[in-house]
Amino acid sequence: MRGTYMLVWILIICLSQVAVQSQYYSKSLPYHPKPVKVTNLHFFLHETLGSENPTAVVIAQANIPSNHNNSSVPFATLYALDDPLKIGSEHDSEVIGNAQGLTVYAGTNTTDAVMYVDFGFTTGKFKGSSISIFSRNPTGEIEREVAVIGGRGQFKMATGFALLKAYFINATNVIIEYNVTVIHY
Repeated sequence: MRGTYMLVWILIICLSQVAVQSQYYSKSLPYHPKPVKVTNLHFFLHETLGSENPTAVVIAQANIPSNHNNSSVPFATLYALDDPLKIGSEHDSEVIGNAQGLTVYAGTNTTDAVMYVDFGFTTGKFKGSSISIFSRNPTGEIEREVAVIGGRGQFKMATGFALLKAYFINATNVIIEYNVTVIHY
């Protein structure tokens, strides 16, 4: 029994030395936050559906017997898109980038969509940069707001929001006006 107590004391002493000897060296550095930048962007997304050269196509659709959401787009329809971003609403406006991503119509009783889209800029001051939007998008509303959740290039660590306004809609073409406020470093 006495040997057991001696062994326990030796282990306690050894373990306490391990904790003391395992301290690591760390040097505290002062925190110097980068100044926050706010950038306002204005552009038009041009989407073409069901034509010879579509920019948005259905890639999956649920096999459901009826359309319960009273929408022209059935519940659980998944679109892939590669839409041009233009300076103006006119068809021949200058292309400044493209929006690539996915949109799924996820509302059973509404025309709500969930979108993940990367807006990449190919010309101008923000060439090579992009912003990412991942948000609920109530497409049945003329004006709506979606969240900017990230970016790359000049928009690293971006947050913010985009105000969308349906500018033109017909059977094969959709033009959405984007006013984006990006907060980045």
